[in-house]
Amino acid sequence: MKDLTLTTLLAVFEEMFGRSLFWALVGLAALVTLLYLYVLVRDRAVSWRKFLLAQLAMPLGAIAAVWFVFAITRSGLTDIGGAIDLIVLLGIAAAGAVGAAILVYTVQSLLHRPGADRA
Repeated sequence: MKDLTLTTLLAVFEEMFGRSLFWALVGLAALVTLLYLYVLVRDRAVSWRKFLLAQLAMPLGAIAAVWFVFAITRSGLTDIGGAIDLIVLLGIAAAGAVGAAILVYTVQSLLHRPGADRA
């Protein structure tokens, strides 16, 4: 693999996760992102209480993302071979943490009407 292009990355991810699961995950991420943007535009402000609760979900999201990748790839912590593996693992954990925070904030905002938690 000489060049790192978008098509190369797509092929690698499709091979790792399977075509159906990968595109389902991409679709789910796009849906949650659109709902998050809808909530931000609808509310016109960030609810700091919901934001704090969303941040509390971040460690769980990081653990879930790492566990999911290990389960899908049939790997484990003993398979980490070098610094690049650790960097990728930390990147997966960071993406899972941010994704969990966005998901929790969005779900809270969709379930509770705007302004319900303002003092």
